[in-house]
Amino acid sequence: MEILSLSLSAILAAALVFVAVWRLTATPLRWSQSILWWINYFVARVWWRVRIEGSLDLPKGCGAVIVANHRSSIDPSFIETMVPRVVHWMVAREYCESKAFGWFLRICEVIPTNRGGIDTAATKQAIRLAAGGGLIGIFPEGRINTTPSLLLPGRPGAIVVALNARVPIIPCYIEGSPYGGTVWSPLLMPARVRLVVGDPWDLSEFHGQSDNREIRERLTRELMRRIASLASQIDFQPGVGQTSRREGPCGRAVGAK
Repeated sequence: MEILSLSLSAILAAALVFVAVWRLTATPLRWSQSILWWINYFVARVWWRVRIEGSLDLPKGCGAVIVANHRSSIDPSFIETMVPRVVHWMVAREYCESKAFGWFLRICEVIPTNRGGIDTAATKQAIRLAAGGGLIGIFPEGRINTTPSLLLPGRPGAIVVALNARVPIIPCYIEGSPYGGTVWSPLLMPARVRLVVGDPWDLSEFHGQSDNREIRERLTRELMRRIASLASQIDFQPGVGQTSRREGPCGRAVGAK
């Protein structure tokens, strides 16, 4: 009986190793990214109890811009659970250069961006990655929303990237994100999060018109309405924030307050 028990345990362990290796090799992620993805998936599902409604319906190798409302510094964690692919997020350059945190962001292949001015290099990098089949993550509000309003005025960065890269936009709505007033506090806060994934939004009829301010503002309003509709707020009237020289076309970096 003891030999049988040990044999069954060995078979089970081998099966688990096989499944783990298969999943690591079946994704476009590097091994280090796969490990972090699974850690994030486990924490998001267990600690923050993420429930996903909908799916990322994209052809293989198709790029896209993923957008969502922004209530917490850990919102990217919930988006990442949708698909085992790299999502390139805009992150303030000082975090990327941090000795304590930079290694993690480099593995995640984030896009470093400057806070103090219009970072055209970061925007061009986002366009290039999306056009090449990558996923770009942008919060169009530009900063964490700590107000009672459903959404802050939208910024045109996601529209600019999608139009120039000629890729669709995937609107999402995140409900229940924990926020304790700082960038790090949500890590220690349990939650019950709901992630609603919308249908891909095809902008092909507007390709080549990213320099048209009126088109950018109209599409930005429609983008914010699509996010609001995922929250069942179909009558929400979104505002559009003007791009300033201090923030750049994509607003502030992820996690900025």
